Amino acid sequence: MEDIRILIADDEKEIRNLLKKYLERELYKVDVAVNGEEALRLFDKNQYNLLILDLMMPKVDGIEVCRRLRNKTNIPILMLTAKDQEVDKVLGLGIGADDYITKPFSINEVIARVKSLMRRFLILGSDGESLEKTSIKYKDLTIDLKKYIIVIGGEEVPLTAKEFELLKFLAAHNEQVFTKTQLFRNVWESDYIEDDNTVMVHIRKLRKKIEVDPSNPQFIQTVWGIGYKFVGEQDE
Repeated sequence: MEDIRILIADDEKEIRNLLKKYLERELYKVDVAVNGEEALRLFDKNQYNLLILDLMMPKVDGIEVCRRLRNKTNIPILMLTAKDQEVDKVLGLGIGADDYITKPFSINEVIARVKSLMRRFLILGSDGESLEKTSIKYKDLTIDLKKYIIVIGGEEVPLTAKEFELLKFLAAHNEQVFTKTQLFRNVWESDYIEDDNTVMVHIRKLRKKIEVDPSNPQFIQTVWGIGYKFVGEQDE
């Protein structure tokens, strides 16, 4: 297989060195940039298969780098954020990142995310005509998987990061029933639920935003004694 080349852009030297060290152990070719300006310059000079971008960088931040590069390439972009609150900013702005991870992170988790993104990208191809869906449509509801926004009846509806991830997961598994534990495990990516009401609260907030009548939901339905399911006639 052709060498996979990754660009890391982060203004923290320790993080750059850590990521470079472990990614090179996986036999990836790795370049580093200390800010967004250098990242753009390196991208113009070299061919990369994946980008790891810090959200907040001097000169040109990760959001602007991501926006500019999305006009040139469809390669995977993994965004690093310094705190949980920034995740909503990444998703809400619809900047085109494929995945995100918050600091401090587990290096094993970063490696796993990189491998997952590369598997998807290499299977789908890099010619710009990706077979991967960029949106999920159910009648008046459109879930834009690239911009991380939803549109209902022609109007964009703001969601938090977890609300979007929860809706995306349910909509991608139409008619499939999930328990609260299964939803938490897949959306929050944790086996331990600190508050048993977490999923229920997010479901209730989602219904208020996407349902015509939240008390009689048409999309996110309760399966009593089990959990929840998404129901809809999907447009092709």
